[in-house]
Amino acid sequence: MHSNDAQMLVLTVLAGGPRHGYAINTAIEELTGHRLGPGSLYGALARLEARELVRAADEAGEAEARHRTMRITDAGREQLRVELQQMARISAAGLRALGAGPA
Repeated sequence: MHSNDAQMLVLTVLAGGPRHGYAINTAIEELTGHRLGPGSLYGALARLEARELVRAADEAGEAEARHRTMRITDAGREQLRVELQQMARISAAGLRALGAGPA
């Protein structure tokens, strides 16, 4: 899985409310049928946090990454909205090209 895909999945799951790493991965598995490897999950969280798209829900901050509860920021919500709208346009175009979608 591409790192941007992992980041999109994490943002999507966190849009539903704050979660810690294990709960994020469980929700991703429910959504996709697959779990992210620890490197993919925590790498995505680190990249998203560095870009200020997610942050620790509690400011303890020093807790190990897998034990921290993370939440999406307003900037993260906006980034997710933009990405999902772009994906919807691409999906619609692909389905039209296959003759399987709206004209």
